[in-house]
Amino acid sequence: MMSKKYILFLLLAPVVAIAQLKQATADSVVISNDYVKVVANLHSGKVHYRFTSGTVFENTVAYVQDVKSGLLLSTAFAGHQVTTDDISDPLGKGICLNLVHEDAGQPVRLTQYITVYEKQPFILLSTVATAREVGAMVETRNISPLTVLPAMQGKITTPGKNVLLTDYPFDNDNWVDVISRHWGPEAISGISYELASAYDEQTKNGFAAGSLVHDFWKTGISYGTGAFSNRIDSFIVYGGAATKDDPSKPDSYGGKDGTHDYVQHGTQMGASVASPLIYLSASPDVRNDLLQFGNTIKKIAGFSNWKQSAPFYWNSFGVEGVLGYEKVMMPVDVAKVSDFIHSMENFNKTTQPVLSIDSYDQNIYSTEVLQSINRYGKKKGQQLGFYFIPFVLWTWKNGINDATLNTGGNLRDVILLDDNGKYVPYKDGDWGAFPIDPTHPYTRNYIIGQLQKAKAIGAKFIKIDFLSAGALESSRRYDPQVRSGIQAYNYGMKMLRRLVDSILGPDIFITQAISPLFPNQYAHTRFLSTDVYSHLRNSQPGFPHYGSTCGSMISATHFWWTQGTLWPYTNMDVVVMKNFQKNKDLTAQEVKVRLFSMMTLGSILGDGTDYRNKEAAARARQFLNNAAICDFFSRPRAFTPLRFPVGNGQSQQLSFYLPGDTILVSAFNFDTEKPFTETFVQAELNWPDRAYSLHDLLTGQEIGKIEKGQPAFTVNVPVKDAVMLQLVPSEK
Repeated sequence: MMSKKYILFLLLAPVVAIAQLKQATADSVVISNDYVKVVANLHSGKVHYRFTSGTVFENTVAYVQDVKSGLLLSTAFAGHQVTTDDISDPLGKGICLNLVHEDAGQPVRLTQYITVYEKQPFILLSTVATAREVGAMVETRNISPLTVLPAMQGKITTPGKNVLLTDYPFDNDNWVDVISRHWGPEAISGISYELASAYDEQTKNGFAAGSLVHDFWKTGISYGTGAFSNRIDSFIVYGGAATKDDPSKPDSYGGKDGTHDYVQHGTQMGASVASPLIYLSASPDVRNDLLQFGNTIKKIAGFSNWKQSAPFYWNSFGVEGVLGYEKVMMPVDVAKVSDFIHSMENFNKTTQPVLSIDSYDQNIYSTEVLQSINRYGKKKGQQLGFYFIPFVLWTWKNGINDATLNTGGNLRDVILLDDNGKYVPYKDGDWGAFPIDPTHPYTRNYIIGQLQKAKAIGAKFIKIDFLSAGALESSRRYDPQVRSGIQAYNYGMKMLRRLVDSILGPDIFITQAISPLFPNQYAHTRFLSTDVYSHLRNSQPGFPHYGSTCGSMISATHFWWTQGTLWPYTNMDVVVMKNFQKNKDLTAQEVKVRLFSMMTLGSILGDGTDYRNKEAAARARQFLNNAAICDFFSRPRAFTPLRFPVGNGQSQQLSFYLPGDTILVSAFNFDTEKPFTETFVQAELNWPDRAYSLHDLLTGQEIGKIEKGQPAFTVNVPVKDAVMLQLVPSEK
């Protein structure tokens, strides 16, 4: 029996159908639940998505761009027919509306699948293009299940007068930012990757749209607005995004936030081809839409659970250069780091610290050297971490043609190629990084060799880097069945994870450094920001113009929902107690702000400090050996943002809270001139109505009180500072 929450107008019999159609839907089929109404117009072929929260997608279409037949919009077909299927899957029970667009004059049939669940606030969208003739094929590198075009009278409206659109980069390389953008009266446009969202800055009413399956398509979301601040005029969610870096544009606005490709996206080919599966949700609080997006991916793709305490890791990259040639301290003085870490009692209470040797030259850090470090660390209750790059070879460009592989064969046969047969660079230069084919037997053998080395040195923690190279498009693959960059990357990551489990065992913690956001299920954490140096702002004199705490938080705040959904924890890279490599010294306040930022975004604890320095060691005893800090990092949890970053300016003022039995709040003021006053409201934080003391989490000191019945409390944050407070009940 059909749920009463659905209203379904179907063609049951000609007479009844016409009466119902005229009376209730005017040539339309409508499916609705408590959250959304889907209206499919059988005359035009357009679809409306009307959410009860007020967001409306009006006059949407679907399309496929066939390599031979060209672009086919769903509205270009003469006939539009509907059937429905009752469904029951891990996401719930519901109805799938099958909207078929067909025309005797077209070689392809286009079918939209729109799934509405009884009790879910989101809907799922996909499109399949099928050849009408038996034996014919469809081939595409551009297919969309959700397109809004001005030419089709399409538009998206969202409640509010101050709406922002959030644009997400493809990966976390080059210090690119997630950007929330205002518009009106000046228009904005761009391409977001795998996910896009929009929300009103005051109410947070908005929507999120993103891809749920990541085994073939790179999903782009091309958007454009007009003058109205709550209306999006163009919004195209499509499989087939492949963009080249553009040095004429700012890095986070089309310069380096794309897929870094030199070749078009690979084609999907068959009697039928399918678009990405798309999640679409709108609600009074976009944070719920984003969190539900992550949870939906978790149910569909799976999740790498971690049952032990979260690792604390010391990483050598904060001290050494990339390859260790300068020998600042490695490898001879690593014992001094090990001794110091062992001396911090609280740091060692909840987990086994990891000595993570990063980005090494294998002639310097041989298996024997790393084994000796592991033996020493074991005596101090520590584990060893291992670093390698699975899908890239660093080599001299002019030597590629003549280079051979230690597993046999030629290097030139493994590197990805563009359409002209030239090598695709990942990091270009005379000494460059060149992407290797994840499907080639050499790549598998290379990974096996690296993992055997990791096993030989007793590693329990693995950092894998430069993974985005494995997702680059190529005109050539060893396995011809693998036709796209993400398909190859997914192939490679699945292979890597299986090899880790078989060679090293299932208790190996895997963290991804530079990498695409998806697929996510093969690791335990991913860097939300890479190469962070712990200075306060990118604009800070004497420091790099990238890699600051503020810069890292701009992106990481927009990814708060990934902790617990995509990965057990996030990774915000390492904190340093004094200085990163040859950078200027940090103040103690900068160290505190950086540490609070990592806690707030659910990061595991990573440190990159040279502990031979007495001041650095003293700060570590203050910050990293703090009992409350260590307890939190043993089971990190991301706080919920109360204020999202707007743009990527360096004067952000941000606030967060962590719900639960013990409520924590944090607030950050990256402005250098204006103090920040934040009011935390009981109605949003939902603390029980009782009296509390407000305690500074770091010092344990009481800094204020909340009386019973008090609706809010205020926190003042000085410039260039941050606070983290705990609500402690006055009476148990």
